[in-house]
Amino acid sequence: MTGRVHLIGGGPGPLDLLTLRAWRLLTAADVVVMDRLGPTDIRGELRPDAEVIDVGKRPGHHPVPQDEINALLVDRAREGKQVVRLKGGDPFVFGRGGEEVTACLAAGIPVDVIPGVTSAVAVPQAAGIPVTHRGVATAVHIVHGQTTVTESTLAALRDPEVTTVILMGVSAIPRIVADALRAGVDVDRPVAIVERGHHLDQRTTRTTLGRAVLDAGRTGIRNPAVIVVGDVARAELLLPAHEMTGDTVR
Repeated sequence: MTGRVHLIGGGPGPLDLLTLRAWRLLTAADVVVMDRLGPTDIRGELRPDAEVIDVGKRPGHHPVPQDEINALLVDRAREGKQVVRLKGGDPFVFGRGGEEVTACLAAGIPVDVIPGVTSAVAVPQAAGIPVTHRGVATAVHIVHGQTTVTESTLAALRDPEVTTVILMGVSAIPRIVADALRAGVDVDRPVAIVERGHHLDQRTTRTTLGRAVLDAGRTGIRNPAVIVVGDVARAELLLPAHEMTGDTVR
């Protein structure tokens, strides 16, 4: 008997941001293959006999290569088990979910995808930043921070009506800023860096493109963090400064 693989988006971390479908599948799973980010507190809600496998990646440290993760999902499902692949955010937003779906289908394993609350939207929201706002931003450009800054990203950074959201980009801030400034992006373009969104120790550093490297170093920005570039990131767009708890505002 063949089991099934469920790719679940766990959102930015809090358990109550999981969907009901995700919760139902997690609490019934035989095997849970977990990332480092997302709702890691779910361990206490799983079946006592569930197998929990940690495959979490850290910057510069990937202990379980993606092809081994793919093989793990397939092997456990072939044993007739219900397998959950739990990811932070959404499986199809820089989560390599497409690769895992392809691997399962190639092996004849049934697979489905349960969407999650993506950090590209949820983490800025936790800091009072809407990624779109009438009269301010009409489009969103989402970028993986470890990739090359493309012409489309530079165009988004220059466009005053586009919000650029950079995921996994803390270590790349100097490179991204340098490329943007060389391409003529306004040095005063607002920037917000939101660390550990939706957690008790959440912190937001608000700065500008021209000062982003200096301020990121001064405040000791660390992963996980989401970087927002655009007019929606300016201080007091929605909230008065005295209500911006956890903010460092320049």
